[in-house]
Amino acid sequence: MQGKIGLEEHFSGEDTLADSQGFVGDDIWRELKANLLDVGDRRLAQMDRYGMERMIVSLNAPAVQKIPDTRKAIEVARRANDLLAEHIARRPERFSGFAALAMHDPEAAALELRRCVKELGFVGALVNGFSNVGSAENCVYYDLKQYWPFWGVVEELDVPFYLHPRPPSQIKAYEGHPWLVGPAYGFAAETGLHALRLLGSGLFDKYPRLRLILGHMGENLPFHLYRSDRRVAWSPMGYPAKKNFREYFQSNVFITTAGNFRTQTLIDCMLELGADRILFSSDYPFEAVQEAAEWFDATPISEGDRLKIGRENSRKLFRLP
Repeated sequence: MQGKIGLEEHFSGEDTLADSQGFVGDDIWRELKANLLDVGDRRLAQMDRYGMERMIVSLNAPAVQKIPDTRKAIEVARRANDLLAEHIARRPERFSGFAALAMHDPEAAALELRRCVKELGFVGALVNGFSNVGSAENCVYYDLKQYWPFWGVVEELDVPFYLHPRPPSQIKAYEGHPWLVGPAYGFAAETGLHALRLLGSGLFDKYPRLRLILGHMGENLPFHLYRSDRRVAWSPMGYPAKKNFREYFQSNVFITTAGNFRTQTLIDCMLELGADRILFSSDYPFEAVQEAAEWFDATPISEGDRLKIGRENSRKLFRLP
């Protein structure tokens, strides 16, 4: 399929580049580093070869969210956004941007998002999970009430918010099993928990036009909606939200194919959520555009659904030309 749009596609500047090194060996790091720093010819060559028309580019992880010092986090986010805007300005017909935000200070995050959308032309925000505020041990999640005015600004600006993974806050459970911390399991477990906190808090009742994006086929949540909804309904401990999780997924949540190139999984998600809620992505450069594109182009779904997932859902969601 030609004309695909990908929206979990990463870059880095020097400020946060080292954050991506720990998950790969030295032999892989040389190429990964070069690909993260490039938002130009190397990236475009992959896009052209495998039918990707546009990338919505975002900062690598955990980046800003890992910086305990609030002032420094704000400065790093702003520099990253300015750098990304410079890259996009060279090829605006091929690249769009997600804002990096220092969620340590909700008011500052809202101001930076407004600047990125109104002045830099970005199409939303991508945030790498909880923020370490003040210390590495203080892990702050965004369902807390101090963040609700920020969410009001997100709704006002009418842009999606991509909740992207980072290593789990409850790292003790992974001691002795470091291979589980990252994409193998910990990323999805952490991000899924954060998403359920947001959905179950009542946030989407107060701001019903919020759009949340989850990568990697929904961070395992589509396969657990039935059980989560049944058990929450029976819980004696209360549930603040007015709707069940499935209803929010059907009205407020989109998922992507980033880094999860499995036909059986895609079809399960289509059955649970519908093709209108799924967006093609590759997770470049941590995953190969080639693998993502060749799998998606050949996967046995209808051509109408392929067009929706491959480009039309993203084009409408982000109001792309």
